[in-house]
Amino acid sequence: MGIILAKDTKMILEQTTNGSCVLCFSGGQDSTTLALWAKKAFKKTHLLTFNYAQKHAIELKQAQKIATLLDLPLKILDLAFLQEITFSALFASNSQSSNAPHPKNPNLPASFVPDRNALFFTLAHAYAFNLGADFVLVGVSQADYSGYFDCRKEFIESLQTSLNLGAFGAPKGIDFLAPFMDMSKAQEFALAQDLGGLELILEHTHTCYEGERGVRHAYGHGCGACPACCLRQEAYQEFLEHYKQN
Repeated sequence: MGIILAKDTKMILEQTTNGSCVLCFSGGQDSTTLALWAKKAFKKTHLLTFNYAQKHAIELKQAQKIATLLDLPLKILDLAFLQEITFSALFASNSQSSNAPHPKNPNLPASFVPDRNALFFTLAHAYAFNLGADFVLVGVSQADYSGYFDCRKEFIESLQTSLNLGAFGAPKGIDFLAPFMDMSKAQEFALAQDLGGLELILEHTHTCYEGERGVRHAYGHGCGACPACCLRQEAYQEFLEHYKQN
C-alpha cells in the first residue's frame, strides 16, 4: 500500500482497515490526532513512545495520560543514550535555544536530533514485526515540518523499503502510513474536531520544546515562544478562521 497521503480530513475519515498498527506516539498534537483516528480505523492500535532524555520529558507523562483516556496500550522505550552520541537543543542536558541553528548543519534548527526519526521508525517496524502488525503509523507532515529532512515523504518511503528488505527480503511487508504528510496543522485541528477529540488535543497534548505546562493558551499548553508553540498557535488561529464548527 505504501504511504497513505490525504489532503483533507474527509479522505482520512473514510479510510478504515481490519489490520493492526504500531503508532509512534509522543503525546503531541500530531500523534494524538493520529491515535484518535487509528482507534476508529484499525482493529488494534499499539502506541510506542520514546524517552530520549528530552527536556520536554513532560510529554511522556502526557502520553501515558492520553493512552489511558483512549484506552490504548502504550510501551515506552528508553533511548537516553542518544544524548551521549549526538547533539540537539532538545536534550535536557543542553541549554542552547531551540531557535538557534544546529552547530553541525546551519540549515537545520538546533532542535534537530540526527537520525531520531530513523531510529524511532526502525524500532516501530521491529515492534510491528514482533506483534504481527500490518502498519506503522507516523504523524509527520512535510507541509508544516520544522526544517527536518526526516519528516519528508522520500525519507519515509526509502526507510520503509530498506526495513522491509531487511525483515522480509522484499520491498513489501509492513506499510508505513503517514496520513498527515500533505496536511497542515490547522487541518489536523479540524480532523480532531471531526473525531470528537478537539478538547483532548487542546488540554492534554504537549508540543512545547521547553516542557512548559503552567500556562494554558487557547491553542493548548506551552511557553508560547519556542518554534513548536509558534507553529501550533498559528495553526490554531487558521483553524478558528477556516475550520471551526459552531
